[in-house]
Amino acid sequence: MRMTLLALAAMTGLWALPTRALELLMVEQDGCVYCAAWDRAIAPIYPKTEAGAAAPLHRVDLRADPPEGVTYARPVLFTPTFLLIDAGREVGRIEGYPGEDFFWGLLEKMLAERGALSGGS
Repeated sequence: MRMTLLALAAMTGLWALPTRALELLMVEQDGCVYCAAWDRAIAPIYPKTEAGAAAPLHRVDLRADPPEGVTYARPVLFTPTFLLIDAGREVGRIEGYPGEDFFWGLLEKMLAERGALSGGS
């Protein structure tokens, strides 16, 4: 009886497996001067922003495989590369870090497109 109810709930959409929330992956490598610049300017404040709350940051080494359950749209070739991940799938990408305005502007645009921001960061 219990298995029948679970199967019925799954088939009708009343019960679904949990999905991963939005997350921001920073693909980096040792010796990357642009990664270091991002670390100095953005890393200390990122978790305190609306963007940081909407898409928590996770770091990945360039030479490592994607985290379990995550699919990149295409290979990552440059560092830093920031990947916006939704339910394990890449939905946005920022390649490089030429400065704060560039980073915040592009990230906020990607998050707003996903309905993840109420205003600004």
